[in-house]
Amino acid sequence: MPTVNILDAKTQLSKLVERVESGAESEIVIARNGRPVARLVPLATRPVARRIGAAVGQFQVPESIDGCNTLIDELFGGDATH
Repeated sequence: MPTVNILDAKTQLSKLVERVESGAESEIVIARNGRPVARLVPLATRPVARRIGAAVGQFQVPESIDGCNTLIDELFGGDATH
């Protein structure tokens, strides 16, 4: 838990907030004349959103993705005549 002078906190506020927000620091103590007077802490921890399956139910995957493209179907569909 680092302690930062209030003057330094004023000039580096964005960086300090980023450190707390990203989890690099759980809290940062702000001091005036060497005496702790405030703590900078995150409001709440957010659960990491799962991206896999985010579009479930929004579209349907066809049986064959190449079925509607005849050229692709001919080239990769297993037709050995070419």
